[in-house]
Amino acid sequence: MAKTPEIGQVPPDFTLPGIELTDGQVSQAQYTLAEQHGQPLVLAFYPGDHTAVCTKQLCSYTSGLESFTGFGARVWAISPQGLASHEEFARKYGLAFPLLADEGLVVSRRYGIALGGVGLRRSVFVLDGAGVLRWKHVTLVGLTFPSASTISAQLGALAGTG
Repeated sequence: MAKTPEIGQVPPDFTLPGIELTDGQVSQAQYTLAEQHGQPLVLAFYPGDHTAVCTKQLCSYTSGLESFTGFGARVWAISPQGLASHEEFARKYGLAFPLLADEGLVVSRRYGIALGGVGLRRSVFVLDGAGVLRWKHVTLVGLTFPSASTISAQLGALAGTG
């Protein structure tokens, strides 16, 4: 199994399909990591749509989204479910950032967070505008997640204001 990317490294590039809900309209697109250079990016890997901890995590990130975007950062949430599940999940909870489909856990394996092909370890990676990993939180069990304020503090440190 691949190792989790180290701080100071450029993590593996990927392209995944995803959906984004904006003003009640859903758009589908391909999301490529390398194309996001120039602005910080938060990659939030979560085990599943409509599960208690994942719902709490992604709703808290939606509530705290201004603290991310205030630093020019985007958030991508990534899980193994398909686009139909993501759309239903985004609509039900008003999730305000792209949900990407890592069906088959290909990207999760490349990031060293897959759990034997049956799921993934809840993980958050903060990349700077050059695409370099600057902070990460990888759980062992998946019942905890970093708060929006913790991630915002890391983004503030990147911007020199933290």
